[in-house]
Amino acid sequence: MTTAIIGGSGFSQLDAFDLKQKHSVHTPYGQTSADVLEGNIFGLDDSILFLPRHGDKHSIQPHKINYRANIYALKELGVKNIIALAAVGGIDVPCEPGALIVPHQLMDYTYGREMTFFDEFGDVAHAEFTEPYSAPMRSVFINAAERAGIKIVNRGIYAVTQGPRFETAAEIQRIQRDGATIVGMTAMPEAVLARELGLGYMTAALSVNYAAGIDSGVIEDDDIHAAYSVAAKKCYAILKECLPEIAKLESNVPSLIKP
Repeated sequence: MTTAIIGGSGFSQLDAFDLKQKHSVHTPYGQTSADVLEGNIFGLDDSILFLPRHGDKHSIQPHKINYRANIYALKELGVKNIIALAAVGGIDVPCEPGALIVPHQLMDYTYGREMTFFDEFGDVAHAEFTEPYSAPMRSVFINAAERAGIKIVNRGIYAVTQGPRFETAAEIQRIQRDGATIVGMTAMPEAVLARELGLGYMTAALSVNYAAGIDSGVIEDDDIHAAYSVAAKKCYAILKECLPEIAKLESNVPSLIKP
């Protein structure tokens, strides 16, 4: 298996997934969020791995996820490229509820999370992170959407906040001034940990609500579920189209910088 899907909110399970095997991986960083599932999806020939980052019962808060164990386990199982699914709030108009966004950049507002493998590796090293997402993976996903006739937002800046609470309207105003177009709670340190281990990584972000203060209402649970259903339908259709191509990609990430 060269491809893994990490499932976010709403993706504790994958539709059309034929389970073959469960992997319980021992890591130096403790337990993964759940067993890593191996199987086929949409009847495609290539097996994939699937890991729900919030646990199989969606019981782990964003700031409590063991990101290091999750990424380490996928590397140990032979993964080269990771598609990360994430529910987000939309800030800019193209990222309204129901939209599917493929961000090209990140801003990190988190704190207190275990951010690196290098604390234990023993060497001083720096991940080159100018472009945090894999350009080849993003290109394959975007082209697959075009072939499938599915409208997506093919660029975006993902602001990662600590959670688990949603942001205040004032915080979103600051984040918007900083230039972010969507906001969520899980892309960091997941993205940089994948980079440190040489794995390709991209996010498919499902806009499930407007961020706080962007429209006149408060965030309602029913509205989130409705928007999620619209975005998830788009995401599944694109995954069916692009997974065979992503399985052929090499990870192709920049080398670590070691002073």
